[in-house]
Amino acid sequence: MKMIGSDYVLEAHNIFHTTEASVDGGGCFNGAGNSALVLKGVNLTVHSGEVMAILGSKGCGKRALLDVISRRADGATRGQVLLNGSPLSKALFQQRCGYVTQSCTFVPGLTVAQTLHYTPTILSGYLKSSKVRQVLADLALSQVAHKRVEYLNISEARRLAIGIQLVRDPVMLLLDEPTHGLDPLSAYLLISILSNTAKKTGCGILLSLEKPRSDVFPFLDRALFLCLGGVVYSGGTRAMLEYFHGIGFPCPQLENPLMYYLCLSTVDRRSRDRFLESSQQIEALVERFSRETPISDAPLNNMGTGKVPLAYGKPGELKVWVMLYLKLLASTFSCGLVGMKTLFLRLLLLPLAMSLLWAFYTNVGDDSHGFFTKNGLILNILGLSYACGILTTISLFPIWRKKFSQDTPEGLYSGTTLLIAYNSVSIPFSAVSAVLASCVIYPLLLDSKYNNGLVFAYLLVALWSSFVLAEQLSIAFLLVVKIPFNAAIAVTYVLVISIALASGTVRSFKGLQPWLQDNTKGTHTRYASSLLHSIAFQTRKLNCTPTASVICPKPADFMHERLGLPDPDETIDVAASCAFAVGLAAFNMLLYLFPMPRCVRQKFKD
Repeated sequence: MKMIGSDYVLEAHNIFHTTEASVDGGGCFNGAGNSALVLKGVNLTVHSGEVMAILGSKGCGKRALLDVISRRADGATRGQVLLNGSPLSKALFQQRCGYVTQSCTFVPGLTVAQTLHYTPTILSGYLKSSKVRQVLADLALSQVAHKRVEYLNISEARRLAIGIQLVRDPVMLLLDEPTHGLDPLSAYLLISILSNTAKKTGCGILLSLEKPRSDVFPFLDRALFLCLGGVVYSGGTRAMLEYFHGIGFPCPQLENPLMYYLCLSTVDRRSRDRFLESSQQIEALVERFSRETPISDAPLNNMGTGKVPLAYGKPGELKVWVMLYLKLLASTFSCGLVGMKTLFLRLLLLPLAMSLLWAFYTNVGDDSHGFFTKNGLILNILGLSYACGILTTISLFPIWRKKFSQDTPEGLYSGTTLLIAYNSVSIPFSAVSAVLASCVIYPLLLDSKYNNGLVFAYLLVALWSSFVLAEQLSIAFLLVVKIPFNAAIAVTYVLVISIALASGTVRSFKGLQPWLQDNTKGTHTRYASSLLHSIAFQTRKLNCTPTASVICPKPADFMHERLGLPDPDETIDVAASCAFAVGLAAFNMLLYLFPMPRCVRQKFKD
């Protein structure tokens, strides 16, 4: 397949874009607000190996223009965006271009080199390693290649975000204010690196700047000045000086031309008179530039038409899954606090929680008091299993959810691919954790001398399915809830109701209304609790001698009162418990396939 050579060009012709501002910050139920025209007839051209800066004050439309070009913008758009004369569709941009936003999330525990290596690309093996080393060198990151990402300073993190895109060999790279928050030296270093990268690789670079310094002027080949969505100037930086001089605005000596003309293109809001005067001047500048530099609707690079390979630059779904899986494993087994925290939550949290029950439930008899005490023990086992699943998920999954929301516009993988990779790591760990927890809690429910492998399997299923169900329920809520604590509260509320109504530990089955008794059959808690009750009361011979002061309940009568079944079927309970956990995991994979409303996407974007 033929690749794009050094003659490619990105063009935007007569771009108009309207956004809708939502009421009260864009809540999902607030409705749409007033629409605003944020881009008005914008034209630009970027050739291979060039660096073009979009300059303007806050709110002038810089980000909106980048979003329109990358096909990420919400709202109505008119005009053409072309790559080598071919319409730049969303799929084509994802395959051949890159976009570095201001917010870029890294997976903690990974090093800089690992972060680049596990970025999905069409390269593999030696070629991938060579490309990673090249990007590290080009971005001056070789010295921190083995530094974990959570310890990077803002300059290193910004360069790493750029490196993630450069590893994929984009022909056009868009950057949203890459120097924002950087000190002058770091900003100069970053722009110089981008300029060198453009010249070395032939990649065209389009970036936005709000406060450009004079020392970055030599690195810019083209500039686009925006004000209130209109173009004050678009073209080469050398021609810019001649253009403004020709219309009566020469740049004074020893003045930063970028800032000088940026101020010229900015509305003065210090007073009403200055606002009106500056607005009229800017409107005149926009009108004059539009009149003196008309741009045809035809593409400027007709010879490049048709040279864009649509299938190049995007790895297959299986390859992306492997990269996600390896990234999850690398983060889990990383050396440091992040790795230790992850391993503790995945492996040791549930056994440790079960071990706490030994302080309260030792030497429990088989009389009536012992029956109710063991009923409380079952309540605590269920509650702690659910709680451990929630805590583990809200501690580990949100970073992957946020990364997914940022990677979705790039089209590299679907939510299903992410969850398959995540569950491929999480479920085996949860199974091992449940085995350890079962070993801890088994002697409390049964006599330690009474060893029965089948009963141990029942206990294992009850703990594992409870943990996984809480985990998957948390994942479902985290799809639309950004704050993990809020998601944990919502999941806890659902599971507390389930325990109260279906476990037989808080309220007996006979104490429920008939319609509630039927509805408990649709909960996981009913079947997991039934398994635990069977283990505690029916799998061994009870040691109780009735006396005047000691009452020895019959297990069948007790379970009929608490669960509505004198003799539960353990096979059905095992199948139902596993079905709820696995079924919810499958449901989440489907749920994460659906596109999210704009309010949800905006929430995770911000």
